[in-house]
Amino acid sequence: MLADRFSLDAWTGRIDPEPDSPRWHQRIQPLAEAREPGLALLGFACDEGVRRNHGRVGAAGGPLALRKALANLAWHREAPAFDAGDVICEDGDLAAAQARLARGVCTLLEAGHLPLVLGGGHEVAFGSWSGLAEHFAGRKTAPKIGIVNFDAHFDLRDPAHVQSSGTPFAQIAEQCQARGWPFHYACLGVSRASNTRALFSRAAELNVLVREDHEMREAGLAAIAAELEAFLADCDALYLTIDIDVLPACEAPGVSAPAARGVPLALLEPLLEGLKRSGKLRLVDFAELNPNHDIDNRTAKAAARLIHLLSL
Repeated sequence: MLADRFSLDAWTGRIDPEPDSPRWHQRIQPLAEAREPGLALLGFACDEGVRRNHGRVGAAGGPLALRKALANLAWHREAPAFDAGDVICEDGDLAAAQARLARGVCTLLEAGHLPLVLGGGHEVAFGSWSGLAEHFAGRKTAPKIGIVNFDAHFDLRDPAHVQSSGTPFAQIAEQCQARGWPFHYACLGVSRASNTRALFSRAAELNVLVREDHEMREAGLAAIAAELEAFLADCDALYLTIDIDVLPACEAPGVSAPAARGVPLALLEPLLEGLKRSGKLRLVDFAELNPNHDIDNRTAKAAARLIHLLSL
């Protein structure tokens, strides 16, 4: 059992009379029925990290909202997709929930699936990465895992004070150091107004590839894509994490910390397509969807479109 809770109730939607017109809700299968590898959705219904980081709670409802937004989208995949259920955190024990998520992610990877984790606050990242690390553990050479994070925030706060949605990549850096692995992190869409000088200094110390939100313009996309390609050139695997608050508040109002500027969906999509073409994508997660503050499901729909793009 990978998850604490499982239901297919969210997978409902329109059924078209024309032939060859399936939608996600008609093709998604329970993981228990998997006979071949595919895309595996695993929810992380948790916002304990957001609460600790003084954000707007509600991201625990993200996995359900994302499934509902995906359900009615047109199906264009050739390979199957599976629902593995949700890991939940209702008792405030964030570390235990992250450990359960890690076991689930590792199990999916061992079975040959591409795990796509539906958060939840960005504390999901430490659980996701831990599962990937467990998958690579025991190899003779240290793996080089490229972490690409589209986010308005570095999430590099010092975890010695409190572990939260603001600390996952600092926790990952510590784990890499303890294992003797390189820490290879890129954060794109960073808002200087939302990150202190201390966080920019920590990013510099860790040699993080940084692109601020104002740098991500259509005229510079080719250069950024080339930069990401070079970043991944000597990586064994890519872990892609998308904090939905990287989008402008007008496109994604339903997040834990809305962005005053952000990076529009139209600029994110070509960069994601390039990362997918790298052939190194092993793990994806989405974080910070807060349906309590969404407007007309606008945020859930934007995130579902990105999931749909990555699934093709």
